[in-house]
Amino acid sequence: MNPDLSRLHPYPFERLAALKAAARAPDPTLAHVSLSIGEPQHAPPGFVIEALTAALPGGLGAYPVSRGLPRLRTAAARWLERRYRLGEGAVDPDTQVLPVNGTREALFAFAQAVVTRREDALVAMPNPFYQIYEGAALLAGATPLYLNCTEANGFIPDFDRVPAETWRRVQLLYLCSPGNPTGEVIPTETLARVLALADEHDFLIAADECYADIYLDEAAPPPGLLEVCRQLGREDYRRVVVFHSLSKRSNLPGLRSGFIAGDAEILREVALYRTYHGCAVPNATQLASAEAWDDDAHVRDNRARYREKFDAVIPLLSPWLALRRPPAGFYLWPQVAGDDTAVAAALWSECHLTVLPGSFLARETPDGHPGYGRLRLSLVAETAACLEAAGRIRDWCAHHRHRTATA
Repeated sequence: MNPDLSRLHPYPFERLAALKAAARAPDPTLAHVSLSIGEPQHAPPGFVIEALTAALPGGLGAYPVSRGLPRLRTAAARWLERRYRLGEGAVDPDTQVLPVNGTREALFAFAQAVVTRREDALVAMPNPFYQIYEGAALLAGATPLYLNCTEANGFIPDFDRVPAETWRRVQLLYLCSPGNPTGEVIPTETLARVLALADEHDFLIAADECYADIYLDEAAPPPGLLEVCRQLGREDYRRVVVFHSLSKRSNLPGLRSGFIAGDAEILREVALYRTYHGCAVPNATQLASAEAWDDDAHVRDNRARYREKFDAVIPLLSPWLALRRPPAGFYLWPQVAGDDTAVAAALWSECHLTVLPGSFLARETPDGHPGYGRLRLSLVAETAACLEAAGRIRDWCAHHRHRTATA
């Protein structure tokens, strides 16, 4: 067996299942509400379902190619140009876009393709993080470098705190903006600083931007790394690959469809890896995905529904829990008093709610554990269910005199 498999940590939802199994069973007459998984529950766009159905007869009769269909690569390139104001022709669909089976698969495979196995190899990532970054690093033979995201640094890693001798060991940096679980957006000037560090210390950047179209202010879409590259004159997007998905943007998590884009030289090598990896996106999925990337109206409607939920839930929780309205994403990241796993277990047993302890999403470091004492609340259910859950949390806090916010 690959010895690196023994280095993997249990997945957060595996730990959550064990936590719930060990806790007292909840009242079965109280309807369960899950706020744990970032799986959009809004209805997928009808026109995408129609396109998928129409493409199935022809799509099932041919093997898909690893490079993907020109139709999808072009739709992805044009979306990037619209979304990030890159300018017409700024992304070459033939060399700078590669369809993938969702960002999870691509984020993992990317590290396997680009990391050189060395005893001192580091892969840097935000902490807390999407655990795929860590698993990808470990199975690529590298050691994770955790960059804490705390309230003190605005939930954005302080990249300048990393010593130069440490940066020199970094081969790959995972970014996540908008962040999971914080919803924080890395500003343009910080992204520019990261690009300068990559040039100085010779590492690649994998920018996970799968929440890029879920933001609360229509006038302030989060900046992307390709956008910053263009502003700096890096029209070849050197050292940079961005990751995008339809799961969050278009409520299509089951489609398992996304794409990566950026540095053509890197993508050429990743495409070679994926040829042997054997994970080409089915043709029917690609054709339906192209329709989704071509349309922005359904995404504006989606954002409006998330705004509605934040507007409804935050007033119920803010007198009791220390929390902030994030600029993007669909998570709340409140602070609780004491052990977050104990609070999550109590909310399961007493309120029939499933929430994710923040400590399951982060690692202990010499500077502390940035997930301890926090919960991730995923507002993906319908507004009524989110309101019901928030009301139960409020009542639980009142009953237990549990308060971390200033009254």
